[in-house]
Amino acid sequence: MGSFCEIQIFAESRIDAKKILSRLTEEVARLEKKYSRFRNDSFLTEINRSAGRKHGIEIDSETQSLLDHAKNCYETSDGLFDVTAATLSQIWDFKNAQIPTQAQIDAAQTTLGFHKISWSDSRLRLPPNMQIDFGGIVKEYAADSVARLARNLGVNNGLVNLGGDFSVIGAQPDNRPWSTGIIAPDRERDIMAKIDLLQGGLASSGDYERFFMHKGKRYSHIMNPFTGWPCAGLRAVSVAANLCTVAGSVATIAMLKDEIVAKQWLLDSGLPHVYMDSRQTVGGTGINANS
Repeated sequence: MGSFCEIQIFAESRIDAKKILSRLTEEVARLEKKYSRFRNDSFLTEINRSAGRKHGIEIDSETQSLLDHAKNCYETSDGLFDVTAATLSQIWDFKNAQIPTQAQIDAAQTTLGFHKISWSDSRLRLPPNMQIDFGGIVKEYAADSVARLARNLGVNNGLVNLGGDFSVIGAQPDNRPWSTGIIAPDRERDIMAKIDLLQGGLASSGDYERFFMHKGKRYSHIMNPFTGWPCAGLRAVSVAANLCTVAGSVATIAMLKDEIVAKQWLLDSGLPHVYMDSRQTVGGTGINANS
């Protein structure tokens, strides 16, 4: 998953725990291999190579489910959350801190638009040159998938942490919640907020995960498909929800919106959340925030 991952479970014995953890790590590896756009042998890479083919590519029910969720995010965000924005990420060089030309941005934008995708009868069709990136969904989906598998294997108490996105298997054995800390942007040792989890999931999004500085300005990896430029609203958002997948989508959509609009969007969601705005002010509801 390209980040620190941790799975904590309570089992009857060490032997049982090792067997279960082996199954759970296999599930993480399966989803990484299937949906990573950075692997030449992934199914997502096959999907992207099919762009422009008349008959598209056959997809399974799991991929259809991810596309359904991506469609819901696209519609809910009025097009801001768009998994077809992969070509924008490719022209922004975060390794060498280089900004693309406006001509490059304009050309990349012609390949975007989730509404241009079609799938039916288990076949997906992408327009020529379109690329899909499930990066804003799959890590959170993986956390939920691992937690679900753990329950099916008889685990009643545990926590999945995939790069700071959490899914609760069950409270700790004495019914204590899992206490999770949310790191403040630019202050790695400071906790922006804490939240106690008994169920569901928690996901975070921010401009501190992958970025570069150019002439004193920060450029985030979270791309606005309308402008072709990185988002420039809130600095960080964390959301708790019934599923990590849901929490992650709400957090990312909030990052993509204008700062003032995003704060209201989070309030209207009714979900516990915390954010840091451009003035480094911490706010939110339902989470113990540190200002």
